[in-house]
Amino acid sequence: MEIGSSFKTLFHFCFLSLLFSSFTAAQNPSSLSSSSSSAAAAIISRFQQYLQINTAQPNPKYYEAADFILSQAKDLSLESQTIEFVKNKPLILLKWPGKDPNLPSVLLNSHTDVVPVESHKWNYPPFGAHIDSHGNIYARGSQDMKCVGSQYLEAIRKLKESGFEPIRTIYLSFVPDEEIGGHDGAEKLAESDVFQKMNVAFVLDEGLASPGEKYRAFYAERSPMWLVIKAKGAPGHGAKLYDNSAMENLLKSIESIRRFRASQFDMVKAGLRAEGEVVSVNMAFLKAGTQTPTGFVMNLQPSEAEAGFDIRVPPTADQEALDRRITEEWAPAARNMTFEFKQKVPVLDKHGKPVLTAADSSNPWWVLLEEAVRNADGQLEKPEIFPASTDARYFRQMGLPAIGFSPMANTPILLHDHNEFLNQAEYLKGID
Repeated sequence: MEIGSSFKTLFHFCFLSLLFSSFTAAQNPSSLSSSSSSAAAAIISRFQQYLQINTAQPNPKYYEAADFILSQAKDLSLESQTIEFVKNKPLILLKWPGKDPNLPSVLLNSHTDVVPVESHKWNYPPFGAHIDSHGNIYARGSQDMKCVGSQYLEAIRKLKESGFEPIRTIYLSFVPDEEIGGHDGAEKLAESDVFQKMNVAFVLDEGLASPGEKYRAFYAERSPMWLVIKAKGAPGHGAKLYDNSAMENLLKSIESIRRFRASQFDMVKAGLRAEGEVVSVNMAFLKAGTQTPTGFVMNLQPSEAEAGFDIRVPPTADQEALDRRITEEWAPAARNMTFEFKQKVPVLDKHGKPVLTAADSSNPWWVLLEEAVRNADGQLEKPEIFPASTDARYFRQMGLPAIGFSPMANTPILLHDHNEFLNQAEYLKGID
């Protein structure tokens, strides 16, 4: 899409004003004027209400979350739609109509589910949204990613109060099931007729917290490849030495995989690559032996053995070379070995291009994001490849530009961890 200079100026203003309006948030809401302090308290209260809804897998209270989001949409006079691509998994789609509905739209995506908790290992109830004396809000989802969904709504609230009207239509999607793969949420949305009619040009989704002062932004992510390797061999007495037993063949493969993993990890340790830029391999399970009621038969070599590996592949990797390595080194048929993929997400989009978004001056959306962060008195780190997976991959696979961005600086990375928290001052700054 070509963008003329006059259009770019108008587009630039609209994008910056919408996504990151330059309101200045104080580090401590108590130091604000009484009216500002009251407004900040109301913003934090709404965030707490969302966090207090238990949407942990495997039994998320999706309808309670939907009711809360719809109530916020009503307060903001946003159009709303509840979609169930899969029964009992509501997806909430909000719309802020632009003045020119013919222009491609912007989508702000977030997910409503969170990962499970071990409540007894938390300092405060994980769905209590307790605020401690330092202003830290403790709750599952405070970083991943109810914070971002709430910040979208609060940014729109501020913009509406300022009288701003977007030129482009803005959509907000609150999707289910991201934490278990997103197949019944964002994937279904991206493949739907509903999405086609939205005419989306650009997507914002989740990123990660930054322990430093600079914000982090992600232009791609590693694709999961879950591999199971199986070995077969003749069973035998536990005291017998012979070649090509199932366990021997599997151990040879595990050692080969370990060496490959070490070579990738060494590049990260040496500072030659970021974590998201290498292929990660971690063994998830090892299965072998003949079980008894009290353990395993110790004097019998098993005829079958298998191991599972969680492999994450960046879009910059040579997928064909990795496939050959699996076939020739990790699970060669010559050693009575087979393999299967439990999941294999492609590293190429539907157009055959790497699943990534340009994070340089060639992409006007990236340029605008950089400028927007600067205008909000923030700075961005070097753009990164997300080390795990998010829903953004479903939009990138459609060929759309998508950036992962969670505005949380000066914050330890605690997603999926005990005592997940976000400081209220950082949350308020993120809205701006």
